[in-house]
Amino acid sequence: MHCVTRLDRRLWRALTTSVRSDALASARVALDALGTVDGGGWSASIPLIGSASDVLTLHVRPSLAQLFAVQETLSREPLWDYLTPTFTFLSVAEAALYSLSAQLEHKTLERSGEIGDATYRNELSTRLAAEAASPHMQRRLYPELPRDLPYVSFYPMSRRRHAPYNWYTLPLAERDRLMREHGLTGRRFSGRIRQVVTGSMGFEQWDWGVTLFAKDALDLKHIVTEMRYESASADYAEFGEFFVGRVCDPAEWLATLER
Repeated sequence: MHCVTRLDRRLWRALTTSVRSDALASARVALDALGTVDGGGWSASIPLIGSASDVLTLHVRPSLAQLFAVQETLSREPLWDYLTPTFTFLSVAEAALYSLSAQLEHKTLERSGEIGDATYRNELSTRLAAEAASPHMQRRLYPELPRDLPYVSFYPMSRRRHAPYNWYTLPLAERDRLMREHGLTGRRFSGRIRQVVTGSMGFEQWDWGVTLFAKDALDLKHIVTEMRYESASADYAEFGEFFVGRVCDPAEWLATLER
């Protein structure tokens, strides 16, 4: 759950120093408690730069019920009376399996079978289990906060669905080819960029959210620029607003509100 908010500075500054201090102290306790939780999950505070909003709070949990509990916890904090949501995004960490699907489709057609028949389902189940068990897939489905990559760029995106560029009517093999090209560009930033892709169909207007973590903020610009020239982005992608900031401890962000 990505939550972008803007501080109502006029109302906030009208409070007494004592009331502001109490609100900040309470918020720090709440955010520290949400930082890491039993059973998996974490939260991060990301003050924004170059935005009409002030902070992005990112909450990763194993279930929707736990995200709801996070939302309820923060809604009871006095500081949140002065933070107005400007953009929210609810999604699920996922990994596209275009290559696996394209391979199974090819094998099925070679044996004159039908997509979704018993043989197809059995092989799909076996392949999916193997993929899910791999360390690479575990990192994508259960992302950790990369503490050594503090700079963040988050943006929502969708695939175009209007002629002549309708992603969802492309043959599977063509979507696989385009995404492999996309992936090769991303690999050039291995070790410099960590990407978390989350699916939001059925939850949001957008199809996906992309959260990029980097050690050097310029790498965020470089990777997005390079990918814009690929057909998967140039022909088939629509992008929303970009939110850029830096992960910091809650105490560091809250200290800026004391001034």
